[in-house]
Amino acid sequence: MDVSSYDFDLPRELIAQTPAPERTGSRLMILDRHSGAVTHTRFPQLIDVLNPGDVLVLNDSRVRRARLIGTKEGTGAKVELLLLNPHGEDRWEALVKPAKRVKEGTVIVFGDGRLKAVAGASTEVAGGRMFQLEYEADDVEALFEQLGQMPLPPYIHEQLDDAERYQTVFSKVVGSAAAPTAGLHFTPEFLEQIRHKGVATAFITLHVGLGTFRPVTAERVEEHQMHSEYYEVSQETAEMIRGAKQRGGRVICVGTTSVRTLETVAGRFAGEIQACNGWTDIFIYPGYTFLAVDGLLTNFHLPQSTLLMLVSAFASREIILSAYQEAVRKKYRFFSFGDAMLIL
Repeated sequence: MDVSSYDFDLPRELIAQTPAPERTGSRLMILDRHSGAVTHTRFPQLIDVLNPGDVLVLNDSRVRRARLIGTKEGTGAKVELLLLNPHGEDRWEALVKPAKRVKEGTVIVFGDGRLKAVAGASTEVAGGRMFQLEYEADDVEALFEQLGQMPLPPYIHEQLDDAERYQTVFSKVVGSAAAPTAGLHFTPEFLEQIRHKGVATAFITLHVGLGTFRPVTAERVEEHQMHSEYYEVSQETAEMIRGAKQRGGRVICVGTTSVRTLETVAGRFAGEIQACNGWTDIFIYPGYTFLAVDGLLTNFHLPQSTLLMLVSAFASREIILSAYQEAVRKKYRFFSFGDAMLIL
């Protein structure tokens, strides 16, 4: 399957640069994944298509202020790190810019010197390197909060005035290098309205990592290798999902990260969701048989991206690309701060 078959024309002006004034203020496209029928509405109308007994599955990972701007010790040259995953005590994988200026053994200083990063070996990804962090503070996460910036995607060029708009209102567990953006549309009040209708809200954790920043460079879809990301499913969440299935309710994932987590777990336990944690590099593309997910709320994704391939697996490539063409015609806002699509 050629990666180029997941391309589509997207006018640059449709790439949302800022969040909607209100979290629930976006548009919502509802897509029937069997017929391809499309309904255009507003995000608050999501509640009208949820049924008592359904369960919404949300990712409570919180974005780390992982973009660190520092200088090379000795030369003062500017260097940028994007922290991705920890690998043992104070050892991190990171993307570095400019990569050619940073060799093994290079020391990068941040702020007033309270944090330093010593470059180690290159990783398999272009611009990736291991770093050993050195600091005197008790809590390195507190240093990230003080010295780091929000790691906005490269297609967002506008300044984000309120960093919390790149966090979901239910974010709790720090660890992501990018937001699970389908969850950005919710407010506490709207979630309470959904629960009041009899729809359960269950939380998983998947820390969004390098895969978000890694383009598909292979010519064939099957040749792409996903990067591993850490996930957790609690006993409470597992019981809520199993209960919904037993009662005939639907499991509706908010975001592709929730889909990848549940499908990973279902694959481990013969189709059942059980409490567990681990690392997943699951790559879902057309031909995949879904084991746990009945519906998906997601944003509109990049051309030729693994996320576009995932939603194409849930519906079909033809139905998804047709819906995306309709979204372009109707001038929906795309990507992280854009509008939403519900696929049922």
